[in-house]
Amino acid sequence: MAAFFSKLKSGLSKTRSNLIGGIAKAVTGKQALDDDVFDEIEELLITADIGVDTTFEIIENLRKKLSRSDRKSEEAVMQQLRAQLVERIQFTEKGRNGENETVEKPRVIMVTGINGVGKTTTIGKLAHHFREEGKSVVLGAADTFRAAASQQLEIWAERCGAEIVRNKPGADPASVAFDTVTAATNRNADIALIDTAGRLHTKTNLMEELKKIHRTIQRKMPSAPHEVLLVMDATTGQNGLAQAKIFHEAVGITAIALTKLDGTAKGGTIVAIQKELQVPVKYVGVGEQIDDLQPFSAEMYVEALFA
Repeated sequence: MAAFFSKLKSGLSKTRSNLIGGIAKAVTGKQALDDDVFDEIEELLITADIGVDTTFEIIENLRKKLSRSDRKSEEAVMQQLRAQLVERIQFTEKGRNGENETVEKPRVIMVTGINGVGKTTTIGKLAHHFREEGKSVVLGAADTFRAAASQQLEIWAERCGAEIVRNKPGADPASVAFDTVTAATNRNADIALIDTAGRLHTKTNLMEELKKIHRTIQRKMPSAPHEVLLVMDATTGQNGLAQAKIFHEAVGITAIALTKLDGTAKGGTIVAIQKELQVPVKYVGVGEQIDDLQPFSAEMYVEALFA
């Protein structure tokens, strides 16, 4: 975990430099935090993609909670800002382990997201994560529109010791999802991870296809999918949030895996997601290595941001 924290801290370096460094510069040497300083902090928060509404709330709380003497202290401002951020994303920490451990096997996780966000790679890393916990995993290659996705998933299955269910390119994705749940059930597997297509989110037929997959899974296993995981690219910021809303409306997202957090100046997207969707960020990715996807911790994130 120490190695992951180091990567998270490094990945948030641009956000930290712009946001925390900018706030420190705005506050340092000031006799008091006047309106101009608060306006500057507000602009920095919005630039980090924390979200306009959330930014306004944070600024209002800073104004209320910082005494006249505190307003002269950079340390007091930073402490209050840390508290504000943790408060707004601690829901994700609660949600991270909120899954029902007594759920019938297999635990079915339907994974969605547009092309290019690292969806298939995220599934592979999740499979590795579960295998490291000693769980048996079946992967479902229900993205039948991209032959490369199925091939990539097969490589991950071999790499982490998972089984895979696939069909020929162009096959009905819902049937692959059905077969995956069936196979996982018959093999008494712990986890079934189902990949789905990720063509442009503006195409209505993609959303209808995802709804069909969701319904088909439920026909085989009424309690499933137990999780609908949306993979998002942190570098897309507010655009990614707009995409998330469309997926959420279609299939009811229950958790988010935020990839490519390394190197983005928009690390505040995590806060915006919490405010807008009320859906927990469950995993964050900070690199290409197999262990670079880890469960999200609100405290670790804020600590890395202010490190």
